[in-house]
Amino acid sequence: QLQASGGGLVQAGDSLRLSCAASGQIFSRFKMVWFRQAPGMERRFVAAITWSGGSTVYADAVKDRFTISRDNAKNTGYLQMNSLKPEDTATYYCAVDREGGLARTASRYMNYWGKGTLVTVSS
Repeated sequence: QLQASGGGLVQAGDSLRLSCAASGQIFSRFKMVWFRQAPGMERRFVAAITWSGGSTVYADAVKDRFTISRDNAKNTGYLQMNSLKPEDTATYYCAVDREGGLARTASRYMNYWGKGTLVTVSS
């Protein structure tokens, strides 16, 4: 029901845009969240956006470099990643939370998960 795409191998300083395609019933009414998981590390919050797109929140590590957005008409969410760093290397996952606001971003609260897309940033 969720599918992330757009990952790839890039160099430090480059940009990528990830997409998260979803079925309408689970996407347009709920908060969307991006997480990432580096090898050997726990899954971590990256960014979240309300169902309307009116409010967003970011992890400190990506603030001012990443932008989360969504197009409910297309049932698609996005993560624009600029000024990528080697430490951004991870598998990126999109998720949907049916309840709660932007303060609730822990992975255990997510109701739906997509398969991840791998982002590799070389130095």
